[in-house]
Amino acid sequence: MIEAEMLKLREEFPILSRRTYLINNSLGAMPKKVRQRLNEFADLWDVEGVEAWWKWLPLVKDTGNMIGRIIGAEPNSVMMHQNVATLTAMVLSALDFTGKRNKLVYDSMQFTSPHYVCQAWKKYGARPTVVQSPDGVHVPTELLLKAIDEETLLVPVSHVLFQSSYIQDAKAIIDKAHSVGAMVLLDVYQSIGIVPIDVKKLNVDFLVGGSVKWLCGGPGACYLYVRPDIRSKYSPAMTGWFSHKRPFKFEREMDEADDIHRWMGGSPSVPALYSAQSGYEIIHKVGVENIRKKSMRQTAMMIEIADKQGLKVNSPREPEQRGGTVIVDFANAEEAHHALIKEGFNIDYRPNAGIRISPHFYNTDEEIERIFAAIKRLKK
Repeated sequence: MIEAEMLKLREEFPILSRRTYLINNSLGAMPKKVRQRLNEFADLWDVEGVEAWWKWLPLVKDTGNMIGRIIGAEPNSVMMHQNVATLTAMVLSALDFTGKRNKLVYDSMQFTSPHYVCQAWKKYGARPTVVQSPDGVHVPTELLLKAIDEETLLVPVSHVLFQSSYIQDAKAIIDKAHSVGAMVLLDVYQSIGIVPIDVKKLNVDFLVGGSVKWLCGGPGACYLYVRPDIRSKYSPAMTGWFSHKRPFKFEREMDEADDIHRWMGGSPSVPALYSAQSGYEIIHKVGVENIRKKSMRQTAMMIEIADKQGLKVNSPREPEQRGGTVIVDFANAEEAHHALIKEGFNIDYRPNAGIRISPHFYNTDEEIERIFAAIKRLKK
């Protein structure tokens, strides 16, 4: 799909007629069909009552398969959940940290939720090993690879770092982990929908992410991919009735499902499944490869403008290392970001980083030019 065709889809996102929406790394614009789908959920509950569950439950697998298409997974290998913190804990709960192989290796740029979960797992014998970023932008791959050794059990890392938009070398990390008998939990929250992902080519063990950002799918629709050849090898302690082979038999002893339902746990968040699908459909239509091509052009454009304005760029300058966000900083950036929001720009600010600007496939070059003109005016 060419860029002119992408821009025709702006009408699918009502907020674009009211705001200059450049915060897609935090919350993607809502597709107008979401309201219709949530009404369908409410109508079904209202009309059919408890019988609605027989139409709601298949949505878990159907929605997971929509994610599977985006990440190159085989059918029925993705399970929907509510948030990545819970999914990180679920994966850790399936592992044994009581032996010599008990290291969790990740980096200091990891998002707070999985970091907190990994730190909490010290009470179960886990030994978190955090590789430091030298500049708050990059994490040298060689430092991560050096930290992964025969005592490493799991490497829970982000594909794209939330604070700088640096793309980590997931393939190199996975290959090194596998070479020493470790596994990788790849968090794609900041990459899915903007950077192409192929779980088969990566040979990743576990993958987690959410729909709030580039997928335009809203909150509460997170997902877990487990490589098919290992999903019945591990038994998560965080479980529930839908992880049973026969959940509606209500048996007192657990008999774990052999398929991806082993990783389902309790009841799903049904409204989130309804709200997520419209965004997924649009991403399928546009194509992640096409989105990535436009994103690389527009982020390069932003860096060029930022340099001309004397702004500090806290994102990678190498296109292949940069996700969909450019972070710019200056003396009064935090104050300026509040003013930008009042003027109709949707962006955000992160301490020790700066203002995050994240155009999606539906954003125009003119919108980028306008926000940098505003920043130039507000900068002190």
